[in-house]
Amino acid sequence: MGSRWKGKGAEVQALADPISEIVSQLQSSLISSNSKGLLSGTGVLLKADAELTDLLNRACFGRPRVTLEKNEQWFQLSTEEAFYLQHSLKCIKIVDHNDTELNGDELWKHMTSSRENFPILFKAFSHLRSKNWVVRSGSQYGVDFVAYRHHPALVHSEYAVLVLSAQDGNANGRLKVWSDFHCTLRLCGSVAKTLLILNIEEQQSCATSPSCLDNYVVEERTITRWSPEQGREKNVKSDSRVK
Repeated sequence: MGSRWKGKGAEVQALADPISEIVSQLQSSLISSNSKGLLSGTGVLLKADAELTDLLNRACFGRPRVTLEKNEQWFQLSTEEAFYLQHSLKCIKIVDHNDTELNGDELWKHMTSSRENFPILFKAFSHLRSKNWVVRSGSQYGVDFVAYRHHPALVHSEYAVLVLSAQDGNANGRLKVWSDFHCTLRLCGSVAKTLLILNIEEQQSCATSPSCLDNYVVEERTITRWSPEQGREKNVKSDSRVK
């Protein structure tokens, strides 16, 4: 399945304003404003002024939170988004409720303690983000993420992403039998998405710090549903005689 743009000029608009440049602008803005994210449960809250709000929306990081403050906007970042901005782009600091900054190892420990599969999910998230895909939660489709070629206002998501790992024995129990594949593929087909499987292979067991991410290898596989009608040879006429 190809990209399904929303509107006649959507593709032209996306090409004129690539995600890579928007993320670069966001990175510079966060660094210059010395932005701090506040740990809040399993996510991170980030205060934003008008300029930063615009960049976060355009880069598709976080979701705006409704507040009573007129001149300030707060964004709720997922654990993957927050760690990507802190660890990969190095453009925000993360603090706890005592305003104490957490270094990379401390934040990693917090993230992995709240979500056991955080390392492989983050590796998948950062893998796609580094390729300039917009990555959002895929919970409404029963997958880990959905990937957009550009902003969701301009294009529909192209991939439904499942993250699997042999090291954890596929603890989530997905795609263990053929019926799982059929159900997932039918769902993806009904919403016009391609199923993308990201297999995360751990070369060395050491999930105690962010440095372990260098030991992960990502294998991409797209899976589509085979249709007998599409596979039939056009030049061969079926024999309609009854024997």
